[in-house]
Amino acid sequence: MIRFYNTLTRKKEVFKPLKDKKIGIYTCGPTVYWYPHIGNLRSYIFPDFLKKILIFQGYSVKHVMNVTDVGHLVSNADEGEDKIEKTAKREGKTAREISEFYFNIFKQDLKKLNISEPDVWTKATEYIKEQIELIKKLEKKGYTYKTSDGIYFDTSKFRNYGKLAKLDVQGLKAGKRIAIGKKKNKTDFALWKFSEKSGERQQEWGSPWGIGFPGWHIECSAMSMKHLGETIDIHTGGEDHISVHHSNEIAQSEAATGKTFVRYWLHGAFLNFKGEKISKSTGGLYTLSDLEKMNYSPMHLKYFYLSAHYRKPLNFTLESLNASKNAYEKLKNILFELRKSKQKINKKNIELAYKQFLEFLNDDLNVPQALSYVWDILRENRLNDSEKYELVLKFDKVFGLNLDKEEKIEISAEIKKLAEERERKRKDKKFQEADEIREKINKLGFVVEDTEKGIVIKKR
Repeated sequence: MIRFYNTLTRKKEVFKPLKDKKIGIYTCGPTVYWYPHIGNLRSYIFPDFLKKILIFQGYSVKHVMNVTDVGHLVSNADEGEDKIEKTAKREGKTAREISEFYFNIFKQDLKKLNISEPDVWTKATEYIKEQIELIKKLEKKGYTYKTSDGIYFDTSKFRNYGKLAKLDVQGLKAGKRIAIGKKKNKTDFALWKFSEKSGERQQEWGSPWGIGFPGWHIECSAMSMKHLGETIDIHTGGEDHISVHHSNEIAQSEAATGKTFVRYWLHGAFLNFKGEKISKSTGGLYTLSDLEKMNYSPMHLKYFYLSAHYRKPLNFTLESLNASKNAYEKLKNILFELRKSKQKINKKNIELAYKQFLEFLNDDLNVPQALSYVWDILRENRLNDSEKYELVLKFDKVFGLNLDKEEKIEISAEIKKLAEERERKRKDKKFQEADEIREKINKLGFVVEDTEKGIVIKKR
């Protein structure tokens, strides 16, 4: 029995797919105008676990993720510049070059974190026809109106608008997230935006209403329906999407079809730094590449992500990342020793332990508890070393921590030179100088071990 916390109902529910063993999952993907930071990347960890857990239990999963390469304005109130166009101007490139460059960086980071790509990537610019058709359907049903800058969805005509976020629509005040402008209601949102002057934008298209581009929200509805149907099983995303983006997706989708848009909404919490959400708008914090330059591997960061439940905020510090790095390396070292065992495996022991592991994960993706269980297994006296090794590697098919892979360590000429110099000092019995060189090597992220066969250089 699998249970998920459904944001729509604010409670855990037993998961019952629309079709017996076939599941459709839609994940809100990146707006590709800048480097993904470690706060962004946390949002893609839990959908990956979700997919793997379902697949391991016999479900067939079709996973779709969008790529926003047009229409996401700098303000949630449908105002300001398009983020892609703004970056293109700043960098002196085309909008397509910008979106392709940052999309490729995003995919590289997913690969480094051992997050599997979705079955289908959907770029907003490749689904303009579908978005126009959906807006036409809403127009025919009387949900739209025209202003001087675009076609808007009239939220007052959709019953229970904001039900996902439990919004007090009447109590909303213009300003913080809402700008009235020429809207009829505070919560109305753009379906199609007109170009201020034709030819000034790099990305614009003709439509029944005039030359322009789609609003940010319409893309997800059009693309998810194209690939997963009018009602989908699971929709995932960050908790910052609940009150605006996902509320708008529900309104436009259900107004167009008259059907439930999503049956289970799963939202991930923020990665925080000093109590505040990490975001691109505030400059982010670190990228994955930044951390790699500081001698942290992607798996150290991933282990850190696993330390908190996906619905709980996680506070980032280098101290906590160091703790995760040490725990991860200790785990790998233990497995390295366990794999030497040739003891006989009792399949019943494996089945019972794996069943318990799945029970943790089936309880709303309780990955931290499942990770804690790994350490319990390693301390379990009733299991032999071979059984422990097989179980942890079986668990890692969900975690994706590459626990069975030996990292190829690139040792620079500088490190080698220091190690050789240290060895000469030791032979000359200048032990204090040798220790000082060892300390230099440590600060560069490596350790030198003295063995019978000579010195061995390892990563810290």
